[in-house]
Amino acid sequence: MTEYQPGRKKRFVKKKKDPISIAELKAGILNGDRSQLAKAITLIESNAEDHYASGQELLQELLPHTGNSFRIGITGVPGAGKSTFIEQFGEMLCDAGLRVAVLAIDPSSSISGGSILGDKTRMEQLSKNPRAFVRPSPTAGTLGGVHRKTNETLLLCEAAGYDFIIIETVGVGQSEVMVRQMVDFFLLLVITGAGDELQGMKKGIMELADTLLVNKADGENKALAEKTKRELNQILHFLVPATKGWSSRAYTCSALKNEGLNELWSVIQQFETQTKEQGVFEDRRRRQKQEWFHTMLKERILSDFFFRKNIKSSLTDMEVRVRTGDFTTSQAIEELLKQYKEAILHENS
Repeated sequence: MTEYQPGRKKRFVKKKKDPISIAELKAGILNGDRSQLAKAITLIESNAEDHYASGQELLQELLPHTGNSFRIGITGVPGAGKSTFIEQFGEMLCDAGLRVAVLAIDPSSSISGGSILGDKTRMEQLSKNPRAFVRPSPTAGTLGGVHRKTNETLLLCEAAGYDFIIIETVGVGQSEVMVRQMVDFFLLLVITGAGDELQGMKKGIMELADTLLVNKADGENKALAEKTKRELNQILHFLVPATKGWSSRAYTCSALKNEGLNELWSVIQQFETQTKEQGVFEDRRRRQKQEWFHTMLKERILSDFFFRKNIKSSLTDMEVRVRTGDFTTSQAIEELLKQYKEAILHENS
């Protein structure tokens, strides 16, 4: 944005950005201000070096106010109706007086880097609900399609007082495993008409799910949905439960007709009560914190490596040498690591 300066012919100056106020962001988030929450998430998602320290400072300030939400992960193949389901389920929770945050992890555009699907468009009604907060988050090409800052965004939403936080995955690759590591309850949405596809469904994904939900169980599809549910329950009977002491089962619903959502809500409430009574809930949270520690440690080391000026300047040269065959891949990597170690030694000398 530019600003016209009177008295200076055709002279424009770039408007200075307002400095980031951690105190203002913290106060806004704790008061449930959605605009301040959105600003904080943008800060967390930024890859700028100067934003990292500010984002971590904000998280440290808000950490005592986190951990009170129930976290739900939802996955399913494209076309399973995830967005329609989340919108209807979210509206139901809001009508019950609860506050709901939805973090919808979208594929990233290879051109702009932004979200392709745009969940604020797909969940238009829920986005307008004052008790809800919907945030599409581009994957930015990270492993499994999960944005590396999703867990920190989740913490911001918890500090803002949301009772339920729903994380929707793109439904492919390693994203399910990574989301499983940050939620309390994991839901797999499936559709009918799979037939032989049920036999080919990834066993690993089914083992992650605390509940399977056959969506679009309405009209002529209802009988087939019931058949699919029975088949899934037969398969689940032979799988190791995703959560200790909990028996994963399949149910049917129609998000379009708003049917079966109350039954799922009862299942989730039962799951929360049972896992908390058995100590499984808190044990999972503790293990997730440990797993996230290791994940963030790796992220920080990678960030430190690639942001160093000497590495940035050498990286392109090494890429050229690998392409032309002057260096093997291993030689180029060893050279970059050597430069990295020398830079660290120079800083400490």
